[in-house]
Amino acid sequence: MEVARRLLSLALLMAPCLAEWNSTEAEGRSSCRASLGGSNAGETHKTFIVNLNSDENCIWTIDKPENKSIRLVFSHVQLDPDGSCENENIKVFDGLPANGYLLGTVCSKHDYVPVFESSADTLTFQIVTDSTTLPRTVFVSYYFFSPDTSIPDCGGYLDALEGSFTSPNYPKPHPELAYCVWHIQVEKGYKIKLTFKDIFLEVDDNCRFDFVAVYDGSSTSSGLIEQVCGRRKPTFESSSDSLTVVLSTDYANSYWGFSASYTSIYTENVNTTSLTCSSDKMRVIINKSYLASFNYNENNLQLNDPTCRPRVSNVVEFSSPLDGCGMIKQVEDHSITYTNVISFTVSPTSEIITRQKHLQIIVKCEMENNSTVEIMYITEDDVIQSQVTLGKYNTSMALFESSSFERPVLESPYYVDLNQTLYVQVSLHAPDPNLVVFLDTCRASSTSDFGSPTYDLIKSGCSRDDTCELYPLSRHHGRFQFRAFKFLRSLNSVYLQCKVLICDSGDEQSRCHQGCAGRRKREVSSYTWKADSVIGPIRLKRDRSAGGDSGRPHQPQAEETRNQPFDSLHLVSFTVLALNVVVVAAVVVRHFLNQRADYKYHKLPG
Repeated sequence: MEVARRLLSLALLMAPCLAEWNSTEAEGRSSCRASLGGSNAGETHKTFIVNLNSDENCIWTIDKPENKSIRLVFSHVQLDPDGSCENENIKVFDGLPANGYLLGTVCSKHDYVPVFESSADTLTFQIVTDSTTLPRTVFVSYYFFSPDTSIPDCGGYLDALEGSFTSPNYPKPHPELAYCVWHIQVEKGYKIKLTFKDIFLEVDDNCRFDFVAVYDGSSTSSGLIEQVCGRRKPTFESSSDSLTVVLSTDYANSYWGFSASYTSIYTENVNTTSLTCSSDKMRVIINKSYLASFNYNENNLQLNDPTCRPRVSNVVEFSSPLDGCGMIKQVEDHSITYTNVISFTVSPTSEIITRQKHLQIIVKCEMENNSTVEIMYITEDDVIQSQVTLGKYNTSMALFESSSFERPVLESPYYVDLNQTLYVQVSLHAPDPNLVVFLDTCRASSTSDFGSPTYDLIKSGCSRDDTCELYPLSRHHGRFQFRAFKFLRSLNSVYLQCKVLICDSGDEQSRCHQGCAGRRKREVSSYTWKADSVIGPIRLKRDRSAGGDSGRPHQPQAEETRNQPFDSLHLVSFTVLALNVVVVAAVVVRHFLNQRADYKYHKLPG
């Protein structure tokens, strides 16, 4: 019996020792070469150059400090230009390649600056080259950052007809270790002209340290137009209605950054006029050939307010705010309409007659009665045209850190504790100061499609949860707070959905001013406009450490078998079987590691 026990213990110790020996042997035979930067024990960033030849297979691992995330930037990649993505590439993993999640693959065919972020304990990148004999160079930088710390004015969404933006702190030195993304999105039928009035970044032939990257589309993978640094004033033009701008900086040599502006160019053919309505403005586009057919030009055009002048390019564009330029607002039972008139001023033929029609274009924006926004916890002689278009009020919902509603929660998903007080705000983005937001119904669900089960927090303007507190009407903001909970027998994710009513603040009979409406108040007048907002997921904090499966129902372990005979014959049989398994496993591990003898792991200090 004692002999069998010792044999079993020896067998269990043999496998890890054999695997460790083979791993060391494989590392020693690696042909990878990496020129690394300084290796201080508590460093927060590192920059280095990787020089590779043919038939190499290298792996670097980065261990991050607790409560930090990793951002990995390949600012310059020079691989085999004719190599296939299957045979020569860079792969980035959450964890180790054997059991980690593949974040992405980079090769010479990809047209973007690769950037990866991870909150896992370890980030790994692997570079594999093919048999072509030529030098390869990859410039790598990484740094650690706190996910809950943001840089002011670092990126954002721009959806106006035209606008401007700058790097953070401009014209003072830009922040170190920044990664800012601006998404520019205009309406369909437009393209974007982007002009940099000034760029002052660190000079480098390949823009490896600090750079601005401009992408022709809505994301950083939609096609790189150019990667820019140094002192320049370039101009770019998109091929569609979206453009993406990225600023990436390292830890040294901070200069001014950049200042940029953009305008929209209409690309579609307009026979006569085109009208679009948004939450804050009305846009009218008039074809020049249409004006020429009446012997008019853009100098003869004016709105109700003649000081609001059009922008002239290949077409004539009026962009007038809903609360300006002589806009006429009309409130009815279930709608609101903004109206303006474009008129053509002409000189009369004489003091008493004219032979030219007095042309007018009446444009109306009737705001649509519903929209959905999702974020993460839209006389015949005198009147030639009458344009009416539906518009959508732009609403959004966000979680805040406190009852002051000053600092929104930016992380998604948002991890919370049970019974933690959550502060929710629904915002209306419109310039009209005479609008008010009312929370009609807010409910929670464990799924983003709000299938069963659901739980009402607010219904018909009334609190349905003991911990839910509604804030008084606050113009463009609807606010409430409640304590965090979880759904039974389901994942710990919670999504919130609110139905919002938007009313004219001067209408004392509107639904918004009625407050909580029980069964006795069903006869009150309906709301004026309606919008839906969704936020989520919100998760319990223990999900973060337990991984994605922490919300699953607990599976009890099988109860141990009791009073089962286990004599020496069983023990000997079990020992022999265990030895056979260990021997086979050792052979398989040895064979596998010999095949991967060209791997090398470089442990980078975290």
